[in-house]
Order: sequence, then C-alpha cells, then structure tokens
Amino acid sequence: MTALILTIVTLAIFLTINAVWLYRLNLTWLRVPQSVNMPAGTIMHNYHQMLAYLELPWVTDLKMTNFPTSYTGMIHFADVKHLFFVNNLVLLLMLTPAGWYLHQVRQRSEQWRLLRPMQVAAAVPVVLGAMMAVNFDQFFIAFHKVLFRNNDWLFDPRLDPIITVLPDTFFLQCFLLAFLLFEIAVGGLYWGARHRINQA
Repeated sequence: MTALILTIVTLAIFLTINAVWLYRLNLTWLRVPQSVNMPAGTIMHNYHQMLAYLELPWVTDLKMTNFPTSYTGMIHFADVKHLFFVNNLVLLLMLTPAGWYLHQVRQRSEQWRLLRPMQVAAAVPVVLGAMMAVNFDQFFIAFHKVLFRNNDWLFDPRLDPIITVLPDTFFLQCFLLAFLLFEIAVGGLYWGARHRINQA
C-alpha cells in the first residue's frame, strides 16, 4: 500500500512539473509577455531551458538565454533539481511494487483493502487545499521552509529576473493541479474497488 500511495504522489508531482501547457496558458491569462516586454516565444524558450536543467540529470549548468541567475539563485535551482530527481527516482522505484500490489489485490479479490486507505488519502489534499484557501502566501512560505534549508528561494527580481515571469498565481495552479491529479487517482481506485465489490 505504501508503494501505491508513493506512486500516486510522485506521479502527480511529475505530471504537474511537466504541465508546460499550464504555464503557456498563464502567459496569456496573466499577460506576462506584456508585463515584462518580452515575446511569449522567448519566455517559453527560457522556461524550457529551466525545465531541462531541473529534470535532466545530464544537464549540469543552468543557462537561460534571457535571464541571468545569481549565486543564491543557482543554489536554489540546484536544490530544486535535487528534489525533482528524488521524486522521479521514487516514482521509478515504486511503479513495479505498486503494480504488483494491485495485481495481488485483484487476483485475490481483496478490493476491500483499497477502500479505507483511499478514503484517508483523499482527505489530505482537501485539508491542504483549505489551508491554501485561507492564506496561500503563508502556505507557500511554510512549504518552502519545510523543503529548503535556506532562504535562497526568496528571489530578488533585480538579480534573478526569472521570477518576474513566474507569477504566484501559476504556483497556486500547480498545487491545485497536483491535488486534482492525486484525487483523480485515489478516487479512481476507490470507485473501481467499490464496483468490483458490488459485482462480486
């Protein structure tokens, strides 16, 4: 069960990280190109460069064509790269045991084992979402304090202008997307198990 939950969590994070379409939509919705006086295509090119550094182990240097990065900014991006690597590694390691567990559950007709854990898991994003709704800024700060050992994530737009094209609203949407993907997965497993139980 642990492997299954970890697979769902890390897969939701992986899909959210790679939701380039969401960032592209935000450029239009939030009129980011107009606010920084830069073409959307140029911003997207730099965004892809940033993602390549963060996600590809063999890309060891962050080089964005139009956005210089400060020393502390580089430290923060390196920390984020490490977290992304850990997430993707856990996803790869947990896929097989999670698939094996689901196979065993089906083979033994023990779908009931999924019901309570999926109910509990589904409540977690609801609680976190409620915290975000009360004060997203405080939630965002607490999130960074938990994950990072320093304050290098507090970018100065003069030194790390990339932050000017990464609006808070986009990060909020990323959290919501990850929560939604997680809920879809646990909800699908829950209702799938209920359906099989009812059939039996």
